[in-house]
Amino acid sequence: MATIVSVGSGKGGVGKSVVAANLAMLLAKQGKRVVLADLDVGGADAHILFGMLHPTLTLTDFIERRVDRLEAVLQPVSAHPFLQLIPGTGETLATANLPYGKKKRLIRHFKQLEADVIMVDIGAGTSYHALDFFLMADYYLAVATPDPTSVLDLYRFIKLAAIRRVLSAFLVRDAVSDALSDRDFSSVEEVIQAVEETDSHARETAAKTLERFQPHLIVNRVSGKSRVNVLQLKKLLKEYVGGDLSMLGEIPDDPAMVRSVRTYLPVVEMEPTSPSAKALEQAAQNLTAILARRLPTETTLPANEPTNPAAA
Repeated sequence: MATIVSVGSGKGGVGKSVVAANLAMLLAKQGKRVVLADLDVGGADAHILFGMLHPTLTLTDFIERRVDRLEAVLQPVSAHPFLQLIPGTGETLATANLPYGKKKRLIRHFKQLEADVIMVDIGAGTSYHALDFFLMADYYLAVATPDPTSVLDLYRFIKLAAIRRVLSAFLVRDAVSDALSDRDFSSVEEVIQAVEETDSHARETAAKTLERFQPHLIVNRVSGKSRVNVLQLKKLLKEYVGGDLSMLGEIPDDPAMVRSVRTYLPVVEMEPTSPSAKALEQAAQNLTAILARRLPTETTLPANEPTNPAAA
């Protein structure tokens, strides 16, 4: 069974897709069978980073049932035989607003793909799609820049992902689903308090649900004294979210990254000795060490889609 690694961010423009593409390439270079899946529903661009300007099949073909199996959408990446790509959907209203049933089918088929690692590039933001695709993984990578607004959006993203994860654990239970499905929550504690009225073990269940929710942080475009106060962010997340955070890598602000995007080739291939490529290689080594001690997780989507998204 493949290990799924999701790559998300609180806001767009932080280099999430570039980081995901380079990490996928580096894992493939290690001899792992890697699938890079672009799940930025409605705004996909990972295929462009590999020079696939017009892929023959995309995720839209699977979503619209023009192909029956997700494997049919897999596209080989010429730069490396161990890397395959699932190009994302185009910018249409139908794909950007994916119905819940189609989302469940998509997640189910992802878990059936044959690979060593599936690197899932999630759309930025805190929509239900982004949160559910992020949470379907075994391991979670969050990308941010040192910019204060990026860090704040990252905190909101992780907080809402934690809320969504806890809600998912409770919404599959008929006894409490009615009390939760139409409510809006801004913290895990609010969810626990709402459930405690009907479930005396709510706090224990929430703690177990969040036990393995430990996102790993990659900070991109680091320069000079521009740093994220990781210790402070860890403290906030532990206190208000209940999950932990660890640093996976820091990628320097490097012109080589810009050049690589413009030439449709990952920087680890185009300029492997550049500062950003070396930092990405270290991050890939750190990720490999984490994957080596993999503990399977089980993620369950809510039985239905709440009518109100969680407030940031």
